[in-house]
Amino acid sequence: MAAPATRNNARRDFYERIGGLSMAPLWESLHQLVPPAPAPRYRPAHWDYDKVRPFLMESGALITAKEAVRRVLILENPAMPGSACITPTLYAGLQLILPGEVAPAHRHTQSALRFIVEGDGAYTAVDGERTIMHEGDFVITPTWTWHDHGNDSSKPMVWLDGLDIPLVAMFNAGFAENGESDEQAVTTPLGTSDARFASGLLPVDWKPARQTSPIFNYPYARTREALQGLTRAGPPDACHGYKLRYVNPASGGAPIATMGTYMQLLPKGFETAAYRATDGAVFSVVEGEGQSTVGGEVLRWKKRDQFVVPSWASVVHKARGEAVLFSFSDRPVQEKLDLWREDRGGK
Repeated sequence: MAAPATRNNARRDFYERIGGLSMAPLWESLHQLVPPAPAPRYRPAHWDYDKVRPFLMESGALITAKEAVRRVLILENPAMPGSACITPTLYAGLQLILPGEVAPAHRHTQSALRFIVEGDGAYTAVDGERTIMHEGDFVITPTWTWHDHGNDSSKPMVWLDGLDIPLVAMFNAGFAENGESDEQAVTTPLGTSDARFASGLLPVDWKPARQTSPIFNYPYARTREALQGLTRAGPPDACHGYKLRYVNPASGGAPIATMGTYMQLLPKGFETAAYRATDGAVFSVVEGEGQSTVGGEVLRWKKRDQFVVPSWASVVHKARGEAVLFSFSDRPVQEKLDLWREDRGGK
């Protein structure tokens, strides 16, 4: 038994000596660095909107949208306390803007999406153009574009913010700048981007300036109509029901280069086959109620709830009545890097 003990002592001594040169032996950590399958260090989680909403409204009495810059309650993964992340690559939060308020103009290199959870009639402005937001709309804020939000309606507006903050931080590429005034000057008539780019046609000499979509509001009415049309075109996909992805009309890719966005309809009583993929996904319930079994954990959801499915966790969705789910993930980045993988029916 002396030989193994002597060998272990020699190894520890060796590790200490090379540690002085900021070096370490790969063989001691190889299985953690290159695992046989994804082993996410975050977990499934669910946010019940009925429980969250009172805190959102309370925050409106504690701090103004202007003082906060963005009055948001972060949806932080319970396995990652203090990280301000919902997955290791994605940030999510619920933003509140009250009637008459303005969330002041700024810009940043992080790309953002807004999915409207409650309310109608507030606006967001991006680089001089405003769009009016309604429940279920998907709105994008491309990287390094000026944006502000305002609520001219008579009721509170709440939306889900999704940003690529952790990804940008990983690259150490974060920049931000505040505007000179709370509201940027409106230089483009309402509906201009929709008229120019949302009809399946593009202006003849237009060339994209960035990878993000030239459309910055994808209205729910149009999306819902497309989903309903899909139900008449054939049976649902076993793993997804009827699922569509939002696209950049200039490229056919994702509207935001770092985040893919999706909408799916689950017919009444429909239960999906088990499915898993390497992109962790954040869901927002648009219509209906049901449950998702994620890695063996049952998450029961209803309209306006939010939940997260970790990377490579098996998920089975089951709708009680007809249900519609919005989701976003880092799939476009993984696909660009040839990393994305799925398992249809896997456990």
